Amino acid sequence: MWQSINQFQRLVLAIAGSLMLATVAIAQSNQIDPELRDALAEAIHNTESFVDQYDAQVWLLPRSAWLETYVEDPQERVELLTAIHAEASRSGLDPDLVMSLIEIESGFEPYAVSRSGAQGLMQVMSFWKAELGRPEDNLTEVATNLRYGCAILAYYLEMEAGAVEPALARYNGSHGQSWYSDRVLTALAKWP
Repeated sequence: MWQSINQFQRLVLAIAGSLMLATVAIAQSNQIDPELRDALAEAIHNTESFVDQYDAQVWLLPRSAWLETYVEDPQERVELLTAIHAEASRSGLDPDLVMSLIEIESGFEPYAVSRSGAQGLMQVMSFWKAELGRPEDNLTEVATNLRYGCAILAYYLEMEAGAVEPALARYNGSHGQSWYSDRVLTALAKWP
């Protein structure tokens, strides 16, 4: 009997030890990057385009985790998310729609240039600079690109009386076709 009790105690101790090691490993793997924590804290306190700090936190945290695939640096990631939210909100757009469009257009690469000459995150065509009399604007600069891209998308949404699919098709230059809108809306469907 003592032998079976000792075996039982050893088994219990082994299981307890394994659980403790697993708990420590999980805790370590779930530790938040201090840079990310600091960047998020700063962004959450800057609530210009958010209703309040809670709204900022609810929007930024899950998107920051998701965007890490595209933008590794935590500070850069939070700055980009904050800029997207601010410019989309300023233009009356759903920030998640803008995020989805950027994912499809450039994969969050600010220096992306397409075969047709579209530039930056939102792949804005350079002819817009001449149209606006602003040839010096740099469309690979994040704030400039977001300003142009969001204004263009907002215009097309207004033109289409708020209908997202045809507005997206106009944005892409594929008016009358649904393939582009379908891609953006599929990307959009992942957001809460």
